[in-house]
Amino acid sequence: MQSTDLGNKESGKIWHRKPSPATRDGIIVNIIHNTSDYHPKVLRFLNVAFDGTGDCLIAGDHQGNIYVFDLYGNRFNLVQRTAQACTALAFNLRRKSEFLVALADYSIKCFDTVTKELVSWMRGHESSVFSISVHASGKYAITTSSDTAQLWDLDTFQRKRKLNIRQSVGIQKVFFLPLSNTILSCFKDNSIFAWECDTLFCKYQLPAPPESSSILYKVFAVTRDGRILAAGGKSNHLHLWCLEARQLFRIIQMPTKVRAIRHLEFLPDSFDAGSNQVLGVLSQDGIMRFINIQTCKLLFEIGSLDEGISSSVISPHGRYIASIMENGSLNVYSVQALTQEINKPPLPLVKVIEDLPKKKLSSSDLKMKVTSGRVQQPAKPRGSKIQTRILKQDLTGDFESKKNELPDGLNKKRLQILLKGYGEYPTKYRMFIWRSLLQLPENHTAFSSLIDKGTHVTFLNLQKKYPIKSRKLLRVLQRTLSALAHWSVIFSDTPYLPLLAFPFVKLFQNNQLICFEVIATLIINWCQHWFEYFPNPPINILSMIENVLAFHDKELLQHFIDHDITSQLYAWPLLETVFSEVLTREEWLKLFDNIFSNHPSFLLMTVAAYNICSRVPLLNCNLKDDFEFFFHHRNNLDINVVIRQVYHLMETTPTDIHPDSMLNVFVALTKGQYPVFNQYPKFIVDYQTQERERIRNDELDYLRERQTVEDMQAEVDQQRVEDEAWYQKQELLRKAEETRREMLLQEEEKIIQQRQRLAAVKRELQVKEMHLQDAARRRFLKLQQDQQEMELRRLDDEIGRKNLTENQAAVAKEMRADADAYRRKVDLEEHMFHKLIEAGETQSQKTQKVIKENLAKAEQACLNTDWQIQSLHKQKCDDLQRNKCYQEVAKLLRENRRKEIEILNAMVEREAKKWKEAEGKEFCLRSAKKASALSDASRKWFLKQEINAAVEHAENPCHKEEPRFQNEQEDASCLPRTSHLNDSSEMHPSTQISLNRRAVEWDTTEQNLIQKVRNLRQRLTAQARHRCQTPHLLAA
Repeated sequence: MQSTDLGNKESGKIWHRKPSPATRDGIIVNIIHNTSDYHPKVLRFLNVAFDGTGDCLIAGDHQGNIYVFDLYGNRFNLVQRTAQACTALAFNLRRKSEFLVALADYSIKCFDTVTKELVSWMRGHESSVFSISVHASGKYAITTSSDTAQLWDLDTFQRKRKLNIRQSVGIQKVFFLPLSNTILSCFKDNSIFAWECDTLFCKYQLPAPPESSSILYKVFAVTRDGRILAAGGKSNHLHLWCLEARQLFRIIQMPTKVRAIRHLEFLPDSFDAGSNQVLGVLSQDGIMRFINIQTCKLLFEIGSLDEGISSSVISPHGRYIASIMENGSLNVYSVQALTQEINKPPLPLVKVIEDLPKKKLSSSDLKMKVTSGRVQQPAKPRGSKIQTRILKQDLTGDFESKKNELPDGLNKKRLQILLKGYGEYPTKYRMFIWRSLLQLPENHTAFSSLIDKGTHVTFLNLQKKYPIKSRKLLRVLQRTLSALAHWSVIFSDTPYLPLLAFPFVKLFQNNQLICFEVIATLIINWCQHWFEYFPNPPINILSMIENVLAFHDKELLQHFIDHDITSQLYAWPLLETVFSEVLTREEWLKLFDNIFSNHPSFLLMTVAAYNICSRVPLLNCNLKDDFEFFFHHRNNLDINVVIRQVYHLMETTPTDIHPDSMLNVFVALTKGQYPVFNQYPKFIVDYQTQERERIRNDELDYLRERQTVEDMQAEVDQQRVEDEAWYQKQELLRKAEETRREMLLQEEEKIIQQRQRLAAVKRELQVKEMHLQDAARRRFLKLQQDQQEMELRRLDDEIGRKNLTENQAAVAKEMRADADAYRRKVDLEEHMFHKLIEAGETQSQKTQKVIKENLAKAEQACLNTDWQIQSLHKQKCDDLQRNKCYQEVAKLLRENRRKEIEILNAMVEREAKKWKEAEGKEFCLRSAKKASALSDASRKWFLKQEINAAVEHAENPCHKEEPRFQNEQEDASCLPRTSHLNDSSEMHPSTQISLNRRAVEWDTTEQNLIQKVRNLRQRLTAQARHRCQTPHLLAA
């Protein structure tokens, strides 16, 4: 074991002599980092990670020093000093020279290993990041801390999504499934969810583990194909989940010394197609045990109780294991050395007993009794004797033995015997046997030089001709074909090369070196003389197949000739696709087990055997399309029958037409550099190359000219577009100008209409103002008239008081007696007069109701028109002023009614005075009472007439009443006279004269009062007419 101290060096060699790891520990090199300062100390490594190639790893210590170790180039370099401990490391799979590092300040930084510069700085975590998972495409990365997981876009280094959880449920790990677009999130409550990366849609959730073996998951690992998930924790049980079936399919119990599992990781294998079978389990004792999850056997282990392992990482190709030890150093292990005992080929079934080289043989010495050494001989019956075998001396034994010896301790003859016995090689060892049969040199340097030349120009657009769904498979096919084209020029012009190489690329897509060397070996040995008639199919090879077919099945060949079916149709499609179109994967592998184990002519014999075994359906085919379909699609044919037929043809075909006489024996690829392949007509290839170059130059010239024309056309189109845009702008401007003119005309028309309406409103306001002025003038005149009438009433009252004072002493007693009767009469008269007033008020309320309805209609009409919005405020002000005028009119009406009541009271008092004067005279008491009764009846009749007139006036306020008033006056004037005439016959002559004189005075006073009442009624009628006309004016 070699040990390397980095010290203060920034670069240097990892080891100074070629490492030779021992089988017992497998350590290639032990790397430590000691400082040579005044106080020397050991810097402990904390994290390590491999890149995509597996030959380069990165490691960081607790002081922030990050080193890159190139195991293939035997170099290390100090790429960054972060001055703080790193908590996680990962390479950027898209840009090979960039890597991600999570630091103790919760940030993630991206550095470049070549320029040693900071590429980006990502922040967002609030706790330490302990895991970084990069998507297989290298576009996204997931960083995980105890409280959150964040998805980053590595192209822009921006956070895309963030996973937030409750504080009670912590995160164990969030990572991408390999070669998949699925994110797996594992939480501390044992819940596991699968999410779609692009949409973050939850695809499924794994069920809870059984209670009998329930453990808290802490560590996880997934196979390369993403089908199996291994989970472990503080227990010696391992749970294996099938992610396709989404169920727990196996529980593995580790040895009793394992109490807790600290780390899990699958060991990749180049030949398991991603379905890893070996799982590394790091336990609490610092020992990492590797077990087979199918057989549950312990294969090997690394670390010990004295030198325990803290964490470990396995390279993607499965060659190296990098482990950080508990003492802070870094160990690099060789998986090949650790698995040397496991990968040994099985012991041969046939044992060969060799002679002693220096001793002369005798016949007695050649007789040997073999009782052991044979593999699982059947049991002998008791009565049988032990049989002996006599081994004859074989002089050519040594030569044949050396000829059949293969690398890695295999023997070709024994493999052929095994193949004939079982029909195929074991799946587990098939790739190992193929590599030994083909004697692949594994020239890494030569292959890298071919790969470094990049993608060949012929295969740049390979996906257009062969649209393969898997981008990885397409990329591997493109690289392999490009390497073949760089190896030999003819392969860039071979149209069927992708068909020939595709099955091997699909089989060896995880190991491109083996894939390239297998295809190259196949071309050199099994494709001999294929390119002599290039670019035409190999006529000579097809003729060999046709000769074999003519010898063994003339009828089938004659059927082909009769229907114009040549060997280019029934043989060449099988050869150029190496049977991949007509066989399944298992059948194809079984066939090539036999092809690689036999002479190169075996492939040609397989074509003939396939036709012979399919003779029944072929003889039934008559159309050329049917033949083409048959040789390009899978058919119902047993591959074991075909293989047996091939061996039969190999043995029974005459030597003169046997292909092995015209084909060379197997020749392996040379080590170091690949052989030169020039078995093709060079002048044709050179001519085609020249023609292709000429066509390419012409195409480039044409493309340049077309680009120039396109640029000119683009400029012309752009100019035309600009002109059209300019014309469109002008047209839009013209239309906008016309629209604005129309809008201005409409606005002017609206303004004119508004002015007209405003003028009409002004006229209405002027008319209303004139009416108000007229009403105010009339009110003033009425006030003056009322003042004069009140002055007259005052004078009458003074006269009455003087008269009352003179007669007060004489008639006081009689006045008190008649006061009650008078009061009753006054109450009756007041009651009737109140009815008259109520009738007037009812009429006034109806008039006001009509006015309000008309006002509401006018306001509704104003609201329905948009143009009256500005004048609405003025109309409201006018309405308020109108209401104010109405209130003033109502006030005047109340004042008029009050004055009318005062007039009636004055009349009553005047009449009472007159009755009191009449009562003063004793001799005419009876006649006076009768006259008073007649006067009372007259007044009652008058008041009834007035009430009726008021009611009629309320019903029809505009009706003319003057003729009726005259009739009433005549009736009223006639009624008292009649009464007086009737009473005059019963009185004394002198008393009759005085009574007649007083009756005349009473009649005159009564006529004056009736005239005043008539005038009052006329004023009320005029006011009622005015109120009736006002609503019509408002409605107009």
